[in-house]
Amino acid sequence: MVSLIAAEDCASMADVRRGVDAIDRALVDLLAERFRFMAAAARIKPERALVRDAARKHAVKAAAEAAAVAAGIPPGVAASLWELLIEASIAYELAAFDAHDWRE
Repeated sequence: MVSLIAAEDCASMADVRRGVDAIDRALVDLLAERFRFMAAAARIKPERALVRDAARKHAVKAAAEAAAVAAGIPPGVAASLWELLIEASIAYELAAFDAHDWRE
């Protein structure tokens, strides 16, 4: 990830915005990689019903919340973001599963 200036060293809103913009670009790259894994999961899972896994969803959210707390991020923020991320990932994986040519 590109770090232009440490947050603690920002002297202006322009510094802050450059840092936030750099982080946002890095987040997009990470999300793209995550969704490539969702496409892989859709290809590997033998049945559509296996796409939604409540136990896995719970574990992923719990891990994100624990990591958020350890990093000093309010846990409610992580829970909300990961709920949205997981549901978007499931929707993407379902669409990828449905689009897969199962005759291969």
